[in-house]
Amino acid sequence: MQGHNILYLSQKEVIDCGALVMKDVIDDLEKVFILHNKKDYVLPYKVSLRWGDKHTEETRGRINAMPGYVGGDTNIAGIKWIGSGPQNPMKYDLPRASALIILNDAEKMLPLAIMDGTIISAMRTGGVTGTATKYLARPDSKIAGIIGAGTQNRTQIMAIKTVMPKLSKVKVYDLYLERSKRFAVEVSEELGIEVVPVLSAEEAIRDTDIIVTATTAKEPIVKAEWIGEGCFYSHVGGHEAEFDVISKANKIVVDDWEQIKHRGTQTLAIMHEKNEMKDENIYAEIGDIITQKKKGRENETEFIYFNGVGMALEDIIVANRIYSKALENGVGTVLELWDKPIWI
Repeated sequence: MQGHNILYLSQKEVIDCGALVMKDVIDDLEKVFILHNKKDYVLPYKVSLRWGDKHTEETRGRINAMPGYVGGDTNIAGIKWIGSGPQNPMKYDLPRASALIILNDAEKMLPLAIMDGTIISAMRTGGVTGTATKYLARPDSKIAGIIGAGTQNRTQIMAIKTVMPKLSKVKVYDLYLERSKRFAVEVSEELGIEVVPVLSAEEAIRDTDIIVTATTAKEPIVKAEWIGEGCFYSHVGGHEAEFDVISKANKIVVDDWEQIKHRGTQTLAIMHEKNEMKDENIYAEIGDIITQKKKGRENETEFIYFNGVGMALEDIIVANRIYSKALENGVGTVLELWDKPIWI
């Protein structure tokens, strides 16, 4: 009988092992989207613990359980357990999201590591937009329009800047102007890019090359008439766009269409539920484009819409890289699971 230990990594230790390096996160995600395209993964539907129907998520909050297995040479299983409290920043001065990630050996099924998943989750969500932007936005994109001035949009800008070297300006709109102003100052300093607060969602979106919405909005914000020719829109939150926005798109690209339909909270899923979006209207999953099974952007005038539901595979592959780096550098706290298992 053998003893077994697990490695615990705090948020600081996760960061010390490279969690904030967006280029590495995007590299991880490209790899996982290729594995997803090859069907070399296991991805159960995420389970939502909520206090009421799906609409209560924007007010009361939720906790999601997101398990998965990533194949290939990664060969790791895991789960993200992530709470989302929309009231936290304003009411408790706490982050909206808080997460733990557990990694498991895919052969013996034993737990290997427990780590803070809050940073990983935020970075990989931004990284998904960055990956999609790389393949779907115009390569000369210079201006981005962001709706929402929370942590999530911070990583969205990090990711867009990573893949779009010509990006020179970001317009940000939030319901709370002071929050937009603070966000603009902080992100401008951190990323060395001009970030300016604007007074309306329309102002944020008009005359932009790249649009991102990452909010807890209960009703659609984005209108079709605001969107210009050749734009790329990454829809991160829930029901943030009017149906006409998506109907206007020349191409609709997703991360995992079945997962989006099952989640049921985003505009695409609501359209499908109302028989206004058919399976055949989905042009591609992002893995189809990365593997060149389908073409991404084909001209300067296409309006391309991307919707990512978020997959546990993304968290797991990033967490596995962090775990490997922690082992290499001797970082973290070793916790005994058992000295000898009491039963076999």
